[in-house]
Amino acid sequence: MEKSNLVLATVSFVVFSLFFSCARHRNALTTLDSPDGNIRVVFMLKESADGSSFPCYSVSYKGKILLGESELGIEFIETGLLKNGLQLKDVTFNSKDETYPVNFGKSSTARDHYREAVIALEERKATKRNLELVFRAYDDGVAFRYRFPQQAGLSDFTITAEHSLFSFDGNPRTYALPLESFTTSYEANYRIGPLDNLPPDSLFGIPLLLEFPEGPWAALTEADLTDYAGMYLTTVPGRPGTLVSTLSPWPDRPEVKVKASTPHASPWRVLMIAENPGGLIQSNIILNLNAPCAIPDLSWIKTGKSAFLWWNDFVVTDVGFKGGLNTETLKYYIDFCSENGLEFFDLDTDEKTDWYGSREDLNSDITTSIPEIDIGEVLRYAREKGVGVRLWLPWFFVRDQMEKAFPVYEKWGVTGLKIDYMDRDDQKMVNFYHKVVKKAAKHHLTVNFHGAYKPTGIRRTYPNLITREGVLGLEYCKWSRMCNPEHDLMIPFTRMLAGPMDFTPGAFRTVTREEFVPSFHAPAAMGTRCHQLAMYVVYESPLQMVSDYPSAYLNQTGFEFLKAVPTTWDKTIVLNARPGDYVTIARQHGKEWYVGSMTDWTARELRVPLGFLPEGEFAAEIYADTPEADRLPRQVTFSKFSVTASDTLAARMAPGGGQAVRLAPASSGSSLPRYNSRTRE
Repeated sequence: MEKSNLVLATVSFVVFSLFFSCARHRNALTTLDSPDGNIRVVFMLKESADGSSFPCYSVSYKGKILLGESELGIEFIETGLLKNGLQLKDVTFNSKDETYPVNFGKSSTARDHYREAVIALEERKATKRNLELVFRAYDDGVAFRYRFPQQAGLSDFTITAEHSLFSFDGNPRTYALPLESFTTSYEANYRIGPLDNLPPDSLFGIPLLLEFPEGPWAALTEADLTDYAGMYLTTVPGRPGTLVSTLSPWPDRPEVKVKASTPHASPWRVLMIAENPGGLIQSNIILNLNAPCAIPDLSWIKTGKSAFLWWNDFVVTDVGFKGGLNTETLKYYIDFCSENGLEFFDLDTDEKTDWYGSREDLNSDITTSIPEIDIGEVLRYAREKGVGVRLWLPWFFVRDQMEKAFPVYEKWGVTGLKIDYMDRDDQKMVNFYHKVVKKAAKHHLTVNFHGAYKPTGIRRTYPNLITREGVLGLEYCKWSRMCNPEHDLMIPFTRMLAGPMDFTPGAFRTVTREEFVPSFHAPAAMGTRCHQLAMYVVYESPLQMVSDYPSAYLNQTGFEFLKAVPTTWDKTIVLNARPGDYVTIARQHGKEWYVGSMTDWTARELRVPLGFLPEGEFAAEIYADTPEADRLPRQVTFSKFSVTASDTLAARMAPGGGQAVRLAPASSGSSLPRYNSRTRE
């Protein structure tokens, strides 16, 4: 656990003798309710046609069935399927109510409040294999996991399949991420439609967002992915509305999904539940399902914004040298960071070569630099300017050289690493992630995984895992039209539910849909500049990129907001939410609040009530689309007003537009005009 002086509430474990119910649920063995009573999980052993019994569960919300009877089972290469012929050995109940500090997230604290049932099962046949199913009911969702206790009949084992079914009731509308294979960076557009219309034989990434008729909303994902294979979803032939877990295989032995020894546990299978989609964004259930912080001293972990020269392709202007991977360009970007309060600078690749040499040469040494870069001078210069340097690296060099390289990076004063190209989440790759963050923590290095799988909450245990990609982000403007305002409005309700995402926002050279042409060099982005500004509030990431080139920002309206906006938050409130269409999120940092609103290609006016503000007057700095932003998307209007908690702002947004607002306590004697929503800012 965290140090006692950090724990904000005590942990209480209570053994329950209630929650047994057979009256309403035939064959029910165990009923578990969430603390507020709105969510119910029912576990049962059902009889099959041959008379053997198998485990299944169901989930309801306020009496409405979300998951009908859904079967559970695990298949082993050594001993076959563990599912049929099980009998109940024991059920124990626990509860917990703890508030703990969140290090670098959407809130400063999180409440871990649940009721739990541990169901011990045993085979009736001679092998007598034992299995535990652990269910937790939170006010914002349900989670379960398989536990394999130490036992005589099951020591070393190999899992070939996990048969976790999710039989959704009512044919909910799905927001699904179709993927071509298990070798994936989770970079695709989402598919919207009824669950029954999901194509067979297709692979879907998680989180999967579900909209039930007349509510609620739910999202299916996983948490605490540790020494196990990542989970995907596929349809079940002949069972409309039912999905099944599909595990990522070992690349060299595809029949193997997990090799382990007892005792062992699967990740949590999580169904997040909320009355509206904004409630899902506010949830901390994924963090709750991970182990507490394992790093005693976090003082060295820094968050903030970073210049990202790869996106714009090393553009420099009005200088006497050519932009590229050379000492002069790196110092140029470090100066930009220093002069504008950006905490970091990412030393990346230029596609032709890398800062250490060639990724094609497996003998490249990642503790040396190419002749064009004086790495010692660059790092010295960055220290002098108060800018942290982050190094980009392909994962296979990190795998082979981390024991040698990480101590060198610590000695150099490197702040963190961006590790790329993994594009897998089989058990071997999952274990690589864990090894990296543990080793990096020992050498005071933060980590940003690119070419990554979705988060599962390990950042609670190792907060030096500061962010990750695993999302189709702004880089796609370099070669396609896939990153557009409609996609931008999907990912807060899908990918971001799993955790922080390095979308790499910050394009100031925005264009209309008709004007957009992909370009690897100095690309533009679709939508308005205010759409990009709002991303710094809407998108959660303790490390945010500032992706355009320096002269694209200087003396431009909106840059002051970009420089001021924080990257970690004390509180998050979702005010408007419709996946794929629009969103408004308010986030608190200290005494200030920031509000970001975004829309898809439909021009909109959203109401933004300020009831979250404390008493007193606040100065509202509002960056908004101009009336001409549908034609001239780089145009931004800036206005400043006095507001209070009783006011409601109007977020008037052009197609692909947005609005960004900074709210700070008004200074004594402030003479700002009062806000009037009828007046165009």
